[in-house]
Amino acid sequence: ARTPEPPPYPDGKALVRAMNDRYRGKWYKTLTFVQTTTLTKPEPHQETWYEAARIPGMLRIDIAPVDSGNTIVFRNDTVYRFQQGKLLRSRPFVHPLMVLGFDVYADKPETTVAKLATLGFDLSKIREDVWQGRPVLVVGADAGDSSTTQFWVDRERLVFVRMIQPAPDGSGAITETQFNRYQPLGKGWVSIEVVFAVNGEVVGKEEYADVKEGMKLPDELFDPERYDAPAWIP
Repeated sequence: ARTPEPPPYPDGKALVRAMNDRYRGKWYKTLTFVQTTTLTKPEPHQETWYEAARIPGMLRIDIAPVDSGNTIVFRNDTVYRFQQGKLLRSRPFVHPLMVLGFDVYADKPETTVAKLATLGFDLSKIREDVWQGRPVLVVGADAGDSSTTQFWVDRERLVFVRMIQPAPDGSGAITETQFNRYQPLGKGWVSIEVVFAVNGEVVGKEEYADVKEGMKLPDELFDPERYDAPAWIP
C-alpha cells in the first residue's frame, strides 16, 4: 500500500484559513430553500421546513404550516424557539453545521477557529482520508477513531462533508452528520441532502428544493424581539 501523502495544511486552523481564502467575498450571503425533513422518531414521518439564512450567523426555520408560528431562529450563537408566534425559550448555542457549512466563508478565520475550539474539535490534528470516493481532510481525530469529535472537508472543493461527535446528552451514543450531494450555487456550493445518524443508524434526512441565493432578507426575519411571518414563502 502506498504511504498517504501528508496533508497540505499543518493543522485545522490552516485548513479553516484555506477554506476562507478560497471563497471569501464569493460565497452567497443569503440562502432560502424548502426542506423535506424525514424523521424516524417517535415514528417515521415527514415535515416541510422553510429555511432562510443570512451568512454569517443567522438562520430561520419555519415549520409548515407556516401560520402555526412554529419557528426556530438561530442568531449570533443563540437559538430561539417560537410557538404560535410567541417566544417559548432561548439558549446559547453555537451551531456547528452553520459554522462549518456556511459561516467559515464569511467570518474571520480566527472567529471560526475559536468557535470550533469551544465545540471540542482538536484543531492540532489533521489527516488525509477518502469519503464517498473523494479525498478529504479530517480534523480532530486519528485514523481509525470514529468516536472523537471531528469534521471532514472535501480536499479539492474545501467544503464540509461530515461531522462525528459524542451525543451531547452524555448517553455515550455517537452522532454523525453528512452534507451530501453538493451542487454549485452562485460562486459557492450547497449540499442538498443532509443525513443524521446515531451509532451508524440513520435517524433523519433533510432534502432541499427550490434553492435560491442572493435574496434580500429583512432584519426582522431574524429578530427574536419581533415575530413577523416570512414574506419570502409564497
